[in-house]
Amino acid sequence: MQKQAIMPYDTALTPPVPAMRYTDIELFAGAGGLSLGIEKAGFDTIALIEVDKDAASTLKENRPSWNVIHDDIANISSLDLSKFFKIPVGALDLLSGGAPCQSFSYAGKRLGLEDTRGTLFYHFALFLKKLQPRTFLFENVRGLLTHNHGNTYQTILDIFAETGYTIQVKVLNAWDYGVAQKRERLITIGIRNDLTDKIKIDFPSPHQYKPVLRDVLENVPSSDGTAYSEYKRKIFELVPPGGYWRDIPVDIAKEYMKSCWNMGGGRTGILRRLKLDEPSLTVLTSPSQKQTDRCHPLEPRPFTVRENARIQCFPDDWVFCGSVGSQYKQVGNAVPVLLAYEVASEIYKGLGRAQCGD
Repeated sequence: MQKQAIMPYDTALTPPVPAMRYTDIELFAGAGGLSLGIEKAGFDTIALIEVDKDAASTLKENRPSWNVIHDDIANISSLDLSKFFKIPVGALDLLSGGAPCQSFSYAGKRLGLEDTRGTLFYHFALFLKKLQPRTFLFENVRGLLTHNHGNTYQTILDIFAETGYTIQVKVLNAWDYGVAQKRERLITIGIRNDLTDKIKIDFPSPHQYKPVLRDVLENVPSSDGTAYSEYKRKIFELVPPGGYWRDIPVDIAKEYMKSCWNMGGGRTGILRRLKLDEPSLTVLTSPSQKQTDRCHPLEPRPFTVRENARIQCFPDDWVFCGSVGSQYKQVGNAVPVLLAYEVASEIYKGLGRAQCGD
């Protein structure tokens, strides 16, 4: 099978401008990975809410036309949202976002919306209840499925149902959708109950070819990055591409790993060096974490901010604001743009079928 050429996101898979534009409000917008994919799929994002100053500045810098609200979501969710956003209840096409989800207390609770007060999810659910969008997209880490023995996610699903939505759920791996990265996300899609006979949404089909780092690391623009210490750099010079701590002399590995040496499990993330003919492991929020290293395939260093951004499918001209540490965090927390595009495209198609009466 001949593999397709993989290009940077800003020159690849750019669809024609759709004739119909649907509306979206995004919560917990971060640096814009999810928003960019939704925009590419044909949605007009009428507002984005983000509490982090640097991430909000990133959104404003790259999309001056976007209505970026830099505020604590608790200050917004308590308002008359229909009046605040100047949109009738039920008219919004999509509510999107991925709230960090803390565990909820269960003792003596009825497990309704009010029982999640104090968690960030509460505000996402409040937006649903008040605005009643036609659809919603709630994305999160796969680990949410088993968090607190599965009770946290079950409570979330129960509240989605309580606010009037029919739910469909699937774990998607970004590597299946044009992203040179193994990154699993829990995708929850909701359709308002009165529209389930009109709106049908499929999950995207995996691509035939899965890209690897070689496909995306060519001609990456230079950018800031954090270097390893001289001690760690010299050790990584001993690790072959695709290797980890087991591939260097035992005495050196044991001295470097210290107490980790006696831990159970394979510890394959320690001194892990990626190779060009494999996808990246999940891009993290910090360039150097001892038990989850992602060393550059060809050089004894972490990936730069721009290289991580390329792996996350951000356009090369997408500017990240703030300190280098903040930029790494923004990139690492983002949804890969192409994964967001694939999911949002299916939601767009579902809304379109309802529009056409199919």
